[in-house]
Amino acid sequence: MTRVWQWNRPVTVREVLLDLQSERDIAYTTVMTVLDKLFRKGWLRRDQVGRAYRYEAVSSREAYTAALMNDAWGTSDNPAAALVHFFGMMSPEQREALRDALRVVGDVGPDPDGPDPDGPAPDTADPDPDTEETRGPPTR
Repeated sequence: MTRVWQWNRPVTVREVLLDLQSERDIAYTTVMTVLDKLFRKGWLRRDQVGRAYRYEAVSSREAYTAALMNDAWGTSDNPAAALVHFFGMMSPEQREALRDALRVVGDVGPDPDGPDPDGPAPDTADPDPDTEETRGPPTR
């Protein structure tokens, strides 16, 4: 899958083979079998061009990674605790990337380590009970 994602376009078995052979000795039939299995599992789509197939990823690497993370999180008996442990393993750069991603989807407030972009919170103390606004209409 890494090779198909890297090419980011439909690829033939021969193209993947030549790419892999720059690193190791591998047979055409091995690459063909792996691409066919990935197709049958639903990770790749393919179109026949002449006698060959062109294979293309069904989803991006990022979407696949997100699905894996969601599946792993879904297996926990305590998803909140699993997230706490996961976030605890993140580097500062990864936490910043997470904050950025949450801003994109609109589900996060300001950075807890930075200034509040909206300024200080408004005063939420109860109004003075003796002011005109809180007394209500005069009684007779």
